[in-house]
Amino acid sequence: MLQWAGLGSDAAQTMNPSTVGTSPSCMDDYDPASLLPEQATERIQSAVQPVSGFEKIHLRAALDRVLARDIHSRIDVPSHTNSAMDGYALHANTLPDDGTRDLEVVGTSWAGHVFPGPVAAGACVRIMTGAVMPEGTDTVVMQEHVEQTPGGIRIDARHKAGQNVRHAGEDIGAGDTVLRAGHRLIPADLGLLASVGTNEVKVTRRVRVAFFSTGDELRSIGDPLEPGMIYDSNRYTLYGMLTRLGVELIDLGVVADTREDTLRAFEQGAACADVLITSGGVSVGEADFVKEALEQLGQIDFWKVAMKPGRPLAFGKINDAYFFGLPGNPVSVMVTFYLFVQPALRTLQGERCTPPLLLDARCRSNLRKKPGRTEYQRGMLYRDADGQLAVDKTGPQGSGILTSMADANCFIVLPLEAETAEAGSLVQVLPFSEIV
Repeated sequence: MLQWAGLGSDAAQTMNPSTVGTSPSCMDDYDPASLLPEQATERIQSAVQPVSGFEKIHLRAALDRVLARDIHSRIDVPSHTNSAMDGYALHANTLPDDGTRDLEVVGTSWAGHVFPGPVAAGACVRIMTGAVMPEGTDTVVMQEHVEQTPGGIRIDARHKAGQNVRHAGEDIGAGDTVLRAGHRLIPADLGLLASVGTNEVKVTRRVRVAFFSTGDELRSIGDPLEPGMIYDSNRYTLYGMLTRLGVELIDLGVVADTREDTLRAFEQGAACADVLITSGGVSVGEADFVKEALEQLGQIDFWKVAMKPGRPLAFGKINDAYFFGLPGNPVSVMVTFYLFVQPALRTLQGERCTPPLLLDARCRSNLRKKPGRTEYQRGMLYRDADGQLAVDKTGPQGSGILTSMADANCFIVLPLEAETAEAGSLVQVLPFSEIV
């Protein structure tokens, strides 16, 4: 059982999964036909399969892409034993057991220029960071730890054999696996791959995602607002969240609340994309046609989750395209996307994922909740004056109050059977840094 959705296995046994049943309402506190968040996650993850196909791209273009093949090194890194410091290279036998010892400096070893010939006993070589250790040396004394003499340097007995030396292959050995398939490349990975001489990588192809909003009340930015109309914000939050995942976007705009327009948008999206995402229209109103269209053209796995916000969440398939019907309220769109859609898209991209980290924090707000569903309230996580993790809710928590997300840096996860959380109680939080 996945724990990151906010429930343990005992809680999961209190409700039975169902596919399509009675109509959900976001105001209900309990619906026995709803899936638990963990159950919804498991149903989605068991259904989605990574897309086929890959691209071969230059390393500079590979940031945030997912590797399609393991990468092995053909060289040692570092490729030669070298100095970790600016100082003096010598043999360990030259180090004094006690007192001091004078050494002759016979030359300099620069980075990129190998010192010619061996270094005799009783002598040393001035060496720069990264320079190859000269033949006959195995130890470097930092330049700050020597005393200059007319003929060379003087060292004391505080040094150890082999100090300040980086050995060939100590980071990566020839033949080692550098990165494995399913890994999403971060900036450090680009440097790592460059260090082994890799200039091109095979990555999974971008997942194609079509999305649209539904609602006759929606208007585009720049259009005048007539009475009862609102600007379509959901497509912009979806655009931002999808862009961060590096998918190929297909924006189908706003679809009118008619059966014909909804069916046409479904057919168009399913024909050109791997995933189709809608916002709005999955509730129970007479003008909500998303569920009806999905039943006619495809198949529904489930469409209710015991959570707040975001209960009316549909998941299914239309031909070969996966479908996510997100609620219409702005906060519900973001919560359900981060908890369910984003992990599915990562799986489709072939990424190997681990559950995000949940933290315990002391709640500084009074949190209202009734048993019957898991709640994801928006909070601001910080360290208090004692250095302990604390969290405050970000004002009113209505599913239409998008400022509660904009002002937040975490979800406060309140389990299924939990009731009101009093200020001072310990709660679990899911930092946005783990999922955003």
